[in-house]
Amino acid sequence: MRNKLWLLIALCCALAAFVACGGGDKGGETGGTAASTEAPAAAPAAAPAANAGGVSGTIAYTGADDDTEIKMNADPVCAGLHKEKVDTNNIEAKDGKLGNVFVYVKSGLTGTFPVPAEAKTLDQQGCLYHPKVFGIQVGQKLTIKNSDPTLHNIHALPAKNTEFNQGQPFQNMSFDKTFDKPEVLLHFKCDVHPWMSSYVGVVDNPFYAVSDESGAFTIPNLPPGKYTIAAVHPTLGEKTMDIEVAPSQTAKADFDFTTK
Repeated sequence: MRNKLWLLIALCCALAAFVACGGGDKGGETGGTAASTEAPAAAPAAAPAANAGGVSGTIAYTGADDDTEIKMNADPVCAGLHKEKVDTNNIEAKDGKLGNVFVYVKSGLTGTFPVPAEAKTLDQQGCLYHPKVFGIQVGQKLTIKNSDPTLHNIHALPAKNTEFNQGQPFQNMSFDKTFDKPEVLLHFKCDVHPWMSSYVGVVDNPFYAVSDESGAFTIPNLPPGKYTIAAVHPTLGEKTMDIEVAPSQTAKADFDFTTK
């Protein structure tokens, strides 16, 4: 009887410890430190001004494409996820145009802008980050997930925000982060797979875009005014241009990058 009583007490203690430690939580966050405080409550997006315009342009590129083939043999799972060769895609150049350039309004804006309610997503799929380059607003939620059946860790290397390094050992794990300071560009890498890199432009306004594979970009709903537009590439650096947006008009801002 005494042995049964001690067994019952031990089971009750174990159950209490499990609940206190959050053992019933199946969330995906593992390890690491917090990137920042919780995101502020998201507000509805501000309606564009009745006479809003915008800016659009094309990113030209002159130079070599020095991308090389990624050797994924160190992780057989990664290697098995691709039937064809995969390159580093550091320079997404095609027909003299350049993709994956982050373009944003660097100066000239006034006022504050609500934090978007929708989250952005950074996915690890095929042992690559998707997207390679993207933008997010200060305080906006970023969901980082692992779609691969292998271990990844997400190591953020900011200069102004808080560094974090969190592992995701299982498929379909995810966690959320926010950033509380503007920073262009903030680098993510995977310490397990050194070829994995992604870059985010953290800005305090919604006026940004990323050039597509044809080098084109558009930033809509920009109030009339004079602005400095910046185009930033992860390895080729930054170029800026002063523009003026007239009421209900779209200004042009074409940039030209060359190999350093």
